[in-house]
Amino acid sequence: MTPARLPDDLLIDAASEVSIRQELTLVALGRRPADRVLRVGRLLDVHTRSWMEDAEVVIRGRRIAYVGPAGSWPGEAGGRVHEPDLAAVPGFGEVHKHIESSHLTPEWEAALVLPRGNTWTCEASHEFSNVDGPHNLEFWLTARRQGSPLKIFPLPGSAVPPTAYEWGGGWFGHDEQQGFLRESLMVAGLDEVMDWPAVWNPENPSYKRLWGMIQATFAQRGVVEGHGAGLRELPEINAFAAAGLASDHEAWSPEEVWEKLRHGIFTEIRPYSMDQVIPWLLDKGLADWSQVAFTTDDRSASDTIRLGATDHNARTAIRLGLAPETAIQCVTLNPARHMRLTPWVGSLAPGRFADVVLLRDVAALEIAKVWADGQPVSEGTRYTGPVPRIAWPEWATRTVNIRREMTAEDFRIAATPGRAAMQAALLRPFHWNDGFITMELPVADGAVQRDAARHVTKFAIVDRFSGEGRTARMFWLGCGPATPGTALACSVAHDKHNIWVVGSCDEAMAKAVNALRETGGGWALVREGALVATVRYEVGGLMSCRPAEALNAEMQHLYDEGAKVEWMYEPTFHPRWFPGFPERLIFATLTCAPWRWVLVAPCEQAPLGFVNVQTGETHPVVW
Repeated sequence: MTPARLPDDLLIDAASEVSIRQELTLVALGRRPADRVLRVGRLLDVHTRSWMEDAEVVIRGRRIAYVGPAGSWPGEAGGRVHEPDLAAVPGFGEVHKHIESSHLTPEWEAALVLPRGNTWTCEASHEFSNVDGPHNLEFWLTARRQGSPLKIFPLPGSAVPPTAYEWGGGWFGHDEQQGFLRESLMVAGLDEVMDWPAVWNPENPSYKRLWGMIQATFAQRGVVEGHGAGLRELPEINAFAAAGLASDHEAWSPEEVWEKLRHGIFTEIRPYSMDQVIPWLLDKGLADWSQVAFTTDDRSASDTIRLGATDHNARTAIRLGLAPETAIQCVTLNPARHMRLTPWVGSLAPGRFADVVLLRDVAALEIAKVWADGQPVSEGTRYTGPVPRIAWPEWATRTVNIRREMTAEDFRIAATPGRAAMQAALLRPFHWNDGFITMELPVADGAVQRDAARHVTKFAIVDRFSGEGRTARMFWLGCGPATPGTALACSVAHDKHNIWVVGSCDEAMAKAVNALRETGGGWALVREGALVATVRYEVGGLMSCRPAEALNAEMQHLYDEGAKVEWMYEPTFHPRWFPGFPERLIFATLTCAPWRWVLVAPCEQAPLGFVNVQTGETHPVVW
């Protein structure tokens, strides 16, 4: 018997959801046929953290209709698969991830992470939102519409723009958020609220916009995700929770994690801090891990190839002493509950998508096969599922809008006539002190100069949205090229994603930015006056539409060429942040709390681009 076709559940809407569940009800009773039955050696029920031996999963369309002991289902199926030596656990989920940080478009992200167990992702979408806000939801749902097995639940960005002192690409407020949440049940809530000063301070120019988005999210019963970087004192933690910010993925120390858990904040632990946090929580005797999930946040395709995806997060927790069953809960049921997605993902239970990770070794989390949408999609780490061929339109591929050639003059910092030296304002990567650094720098040919002997180079932000290439420039301490005629530029600049460039000479900086004008975004490295490497991120200036292996090959060439550059570093910088090639400079442009003084593209409030994002105060870069 051939089952009747189910409604299309590639995208969830309430009408088709009802039809699907009406059908699943009859299949569960054996009154309608199933498409296939997957029988496994054992199956993990994450709700009770217990194992069912010799179990069967009955699948209709892309969903599970029945779970029970082998042979207990009374119906007929079109096909049967038996995996007696494998253990079934639910498809792994990402509670908070920026797919843009893999630098792959969603269909190729799916091909990379599905074999590693990641079958669903809550996409923190403020990266692409800041590049093209109006097309945000369309972008994230396109791959699924065209057949990708990866479930992407978009959370529109609260940080669009990241602060009131940034502009271009997108602007979200109450009405935009309301529209996103009404358009699709796939929209789970509001992406991480990062601008903490704008949440607590009614005088902040972003206060009304942010609270409007929070209101729209509450009205639709969505989840308001938080970003509590630097909030460690009890009054701040209490205020964060009182504001309705439901989670934090920025807690680093065990004590901070504990206090946030104690105040009702769902805690999303990244691998960076697991080695400190998980053993501490185990020693503390934490019995209930239901308020904890493991999250990737940002990880490049190259690192995912090397380390893994969500499986790496869970495997790390197991290595640190957490029971495998609890670690699996932290990447399945816990994030699904928190994001209110349990009707669809998070467990091997009726009504959920038929996403199954088949493990050869549970304790080692060794993945043998993955099923998604009721079909096998991998053998080992080899993806065997569909990759829809998407011709991304110009709104996605023509986002570096600089309608002129950049020149060295764009990066020159003029001196006051007649001066031999001037005071300069400096920042350095991850500078969140109350004040900026000051230093006296020499003047030559009417311009203020770098000072390589003191690790001072130049850093600039180039607007890529207006077409004018407006440029903010200042001096930068402690991270950049010492090699003459050298510059590194990138169109990934969290979170506004203008172009940043760091260089030992102005001509090289101009050449690197012009290379990105040609490629549509990505990386450009100029060494000793020659363009020696580029990496193409032609979609949004953030991602590339190609397999991870092809992108990784280009990145490895960039790393090889970058290794020939002499990079300067301050000895106080933690090696975790700046090992060799300064790739983490993509995060040095962040403007969210706890940052104070930052460099943004020139705007009305900050004509030179140098602004304190907590107070709105501006200051010259030289005087």
